[in-house]
Amino acid sequence: MKSCLILIDAQESFRQRPYFTERDMPGYLAAQNALLEGCAGAGVPVVRIFHVDGPKSADNPFALESGYVRPIAGLAHAEPAATFHKSRHSALVGTGLDVWLTQNGIGRLVVSGIRTEQCCETTARHASDLGFQVDFVSDATLTFDMKNLDGSTLAAADIKTRTATVLANRFARICTVGEALDRAVSGA
Repeated sequence: MKSCLILIDAQESFRQRPYFTERDMPGYLAAQNALLEGCAGAGVPVVRIFHVDGPKSADNPFALESGYVRPIAGLAHAEPAATFHKSRHSALVGTGLDVWLTQNGIGRLVVSGIRTEQCCETTARHASDLGFQVDFVSDATLTFDMKNLDGSTLAAADIKTRTATVLANRFARICTVGEALDRAVSGA
């Protein structure tokens, strides 16, 4: 089965948000770059997704006009097979990505990027519902601490664990970078 790496929202826009922290960036970038370089080197198509939303002004980091809708610093370069802009959580809503995947014979999506529980999880669930096989590479996703309703902190690591738990064996296969690369390259 032909695979494709979906690189979701790995963009400088996030560095402009008050919740952004560099704390988990080294681990994320190491995993994301290994996945990106492994796919590119093996001829597995890489599809880049950028989130573009809100007012079209320079002060909105998710507007093209801001200049922040570009690959996040530290991300390895790999020439994308396609690039899509989305304005919803799922990369499959209103982008034409589903058409591109079908036209290119893609049956399995390797999902990675930013934010684990938001656009990555939503895209994984949506892709599964559309009939794609999904390999979700938790190590190659990034998220940030959040506030619970009671004001306490929900740690990013706990969010990633929760996301993997709810996706596993229902919407996606949870993979390490190595497992995802093996499956993508072998077509297994």
